[in-house]
Amino acid sequence: MANMYDIVIVGGGPGGYSAALYAARAGLHAVVLEKQRIGGQAVQSENIENYPGFDAGIDGLSLSEKMQRGAERFGAEMVTDEVRRVQLMQPVKVIEAAKQTYQAPAVILATGAPPKKLGVQGEAEMLGRGVHYYAACRSMMYKRRTVAVIGDGEQAAEAAMLLSRIAKRVCLVHQGKQMQIDPVYMSKLKTMGNIERYAGSRVLAFLHANWVSSIRIREERDGEIWNLPCDGAFICLGGVPETNLFHGQIALDKQGYILANETTITNLPGVFAAGDVRTKLLRGILTAAADGAVAAQQAERYIVENI
Repeated sequence: MANMYDIVIVGGGPGGYSAALYAARAGLHAVVLEKQRIGGQAVQSENIENYPGFDAGIDGLSLSEKMQRGAERFGAEMVTDEVRRVQLMQPVKVIEAAKQTYQAPAVILATGAPPKKLGVQGEAEMLGRGVHYYAACRSMMYKRRTVAVIGDGEQAAEAAMLLSRIAKRVCLVHQGKQMQIDPVYMSKLKTMGNIERYAGSRVLAFLHANWVSSIRIREERDGEIWNLPCDGAFICLGGVPETNLFHGQIALDKQGYILANETTITNLPGVFAAGDVRTKLLRGILTAAADGAVAAQQAERYIVENI
């Protein structure tokens, strides 16, 4: 027998927990389904420095636990259960998970979009110790230092330009001969004197003791292998939206992100998208939390008007 709720929130993390908090405070019976005990990419951050209210920063796990407890305080349920199948196109949505089946007239999708990995030696071991994925979150720790940015798209270009205003030297490493970016971005990169481009360079490994000290690179042109010294590196290859379960039901863009604007409303009545999984200009903990609040309000409005 399925468990009936007002709102089922698929995915924990800042977007899911914020949605649960706002839904519960509105008197709605809400549940968060997360395959791990604490959800979201935030748990992997050793120190989050750009979330308001924590002047000394806070580690991602502690922030996530606080968000979860805040939602539980007002009656939101947290269930560790892996979603296997969804039926989103009918008035009462059905979420089939490993342990149970859940039903609700409204669903908020907050499944996230983990960053693409290089998959090289030292990447996982040095995460948070010189290897990062989000320049906006960790840029200030490289003030007047040397930092590498890895990637050939607009995310990498934007990260390099941001870091150029903070770091002493920015090494922009990309495998292809040319970056896949708008000419306007390329023109700006060329005007920034402390950005050095290393085109046609494949990253093989992050060299380290307790912190990244250099990047091992192989030149695509002649196969030469050499080490690029740096104090840290940002891998900027884009994200991998977790939307495989929703294909064929909800509208996605070419990269697989859910098509939804700042209202979080999708093409399906009663289905809303919050956080990094949706199309948006800026992805991060703060914007995901804001999405969750908006999605809960939109879901409440949908329920009042249609149920």
